[in-house]
Amino acid sequence: MRKSLALVSLSLGIVFISTLWSAVAQVPIPLPVPAKPQIQPPVPPRNPNIQPPVPLKPLNLGNNCTPRHACIGWDEQLWDQIGKPGDRRALLTAIDHSLSYLSRNSVIEAYRKYPVRGITHDRVRRSLIRFRQLVVNSKSPAELQAAVRREFTFYQSVGNDGKGTVKFTAYFEPIYTASRVRTQEYKYPLYRRPLDFDQWAKPHPKRVDLEGQDGLLGERSQLSGLEMLWFRDRFEAYMVHIQGSAQIQLTDGTTTSVGFAGGTDYPWTSIGGQLSKDGKLAANQLNMPGIMNFFQSYPQEMSNYLPRWERFIFFQENAGRPATGSINVPVTAERSIATDKSLMPPGALALVHTSLPFPDSNGQMQYRTVSRFVLDQDTGSAIRGPGRVDYFMGSGKVAGDRAGVTGGNGLLYYLLLKK
Repeated sequence: MRKSLALVSLSLGIVFISTLWSAVAQVPIPLPVPAKPQIQPPVPPRNPNIQPPVPLKPLNLGNNCTPRHACIGWDEQLWDQIGKPGDRRALLTAIDHSLSYLSRNSVIEAYRKYPVRGITHDRVRRSLIRFRQLVVNSKSPAELQAAVRREFTFYQSVGNDGKGTVKFTAYFEPIYTASRVRTQEYKYPLYRRPLDFDQWAKPHPKRVDLEGQDGLLGERSQLSGLEMLWFRDRFEAYMVHIQGSAQIQLTDGTTTSVGFAGGTDYPWTSIGGQLSKDGKLAANQLNMPGIMNFFQSYPQEMSNYLPRWERFIFFQENAGRPATGSINVPVTAERSIATDKSLMPPGALALVHTSLPFPDSNGQMQYRTVSRFVLDQDTGSAIRGPGRVDYFMGSGKVAGDRAGVTGGNGLLYYLLLKK
């Protein structure tokens, strides 16, 4: 799954989100000040002649931190809570997926070129094995936190400012209804990758060239005959392009799934940024619920704005298999992240410390600062530089609601055994 945008939601909600905040690792981290999330503008292209700085730097956290529940590494979600089971099994599954990835000979070879001194394939693998043992044997968040801080070196991302500030967004896997045949109702297609795509001359055709201004170019498109599925809602089909995968409930009563199979060579364009530039959305509406509400009120505007993202995504059918990350292992809800894989160690153990939304009993989103142990298993065309993390929320509507209003700053660490 290769993401291009992470701010996605299927419904409106009350939004409280973090603004810029800082932390000193040896002391408790204060809760971020709430504010409204915004869709971020596109990241400028890199100058290939400028070498990026070292993205990760070792940090000595020490063991003296109080209160412990406010300190880095307190992951209470792993253990059962009142009315909600823990997700320790999910984390173990994500670890196993990374270990499977690290067993490949091609990965061993690629890690020899990783630029950060001390981060090697062997150390990453051994760190995962030891951390897995700690997760299995620890009886509480405090026990795991203490063991990790005692045995592991924390390599902190330098962030987007050289001081550790990392911008967080989230993505999810939608669940949509689609048809295997075109009908008057189901008329917006997803396309398979053309067999000769690798031979396509550049610049590639733009989105508007392949699907038309209204998304209905059909038989006039050079992709005619490659249609996989048809959707009744144009924005749903577009959302599958954004997320890179989807679970599909077919109109004949069966189910399937689709995943990323390739894309044309164009950068991400923020539709929210375009709407804001044109004065169509106010600053407090620049989140995915705001964008979706705008297109529901003015559906004709989709023909104006959706083609502005010129990249076009191709798909393959995955027969119901879960969403897969860029390292070709399944991504796990709340235990997988996407980062810039030209900078960050693929498959490695990481820890994120940021503010995330959680639905309350009324379905409204309330935010709290959390530490989460995660595996770096994905990437995205909008996830560039050491100051960007995309957090995988899972599948379905609730995951989409949470992803759509996730945004703000936090901290990112990679964990490697000291010995």
